[in-house]
Amino acid sequence: MPAKPAKCRARVTAVRALTADVLEADLAMVEPPALAFEAGQWVSVPFGPKTVRAYSIASTPRSASVITLCADVAPGGPGSRWFRELGPGGEVEFKGPLGGFVFGRDEPRRPLFVAEEIGIVPIRSILADLDETGFPGPATLVYGARDPGWLVYDGEFRARARRQPGFAYHPVVAAGPGDLGEPAALVERLVSDVAGLVAYVAGGEATIRRVRDVLMAKGLERKAVKWEKFW
Repeated sequence: MPAKPAKCRARVTAVRALTADVLEADLAMVEPPALAFEAGQWVSVPFGPKTVRAYSIASTPRSASVITLCADVAPGGPGSRWFRELGPGGEVEFKGPLGGFVFGRDEPRRPLFVAEEIGIVPIRSILADLDETGFPGPATLVYGARDPGWLVYDGEFRARARRQPGFAYHPVVAAGPGDLGEPAALVERLVSDVAGLVAYVAGGEATIRRVRDVLMAKGLERKAVKWEKFW
């Protein structure tokens, strides 16, 4: 079961720009000294009595003393400004871990992961966790974005696909300006048999709905589609 959320303090040790609008921040845990979480979970940062922002953990549970958060800071709101202002040595407070978008180690079904842009973060944590622990089964990742620059962690996934025959990576980008890559259309083409399948979908609500509809039309039960909405 997911760990109970706790009030936490951590110190920023590094901040990296993965793209102009996507940042990573490494947080060394202070209190507690390690954060017990499951791959796919997130933390909640308060910005006032009624304003909080959620940030998915990009790292894996094996690095519990230093966690990595990853965020799209393009929106420019209070959460984006906070993330942009993070710097080494700064202290942060948050609550976590939270969320049930996790892949159980006893899950017998083969996983299909579908991510849209920054929705890749919890899925990256899950896939890295499976890689670190020697997950023996097959896994597929479909990753959609408006252009190649938004395929965060693309190089990592390509490298994993080369060294792991059981891992299939399918990136998809927009066909024209102003459009998003369409993960649901690629899922439609790739998935011919939903028997023994479980899907994990993260991104915008519209993409989650379209992917779910495609899979259900092929015969997958609705409850076999797990999702994490980012917008």
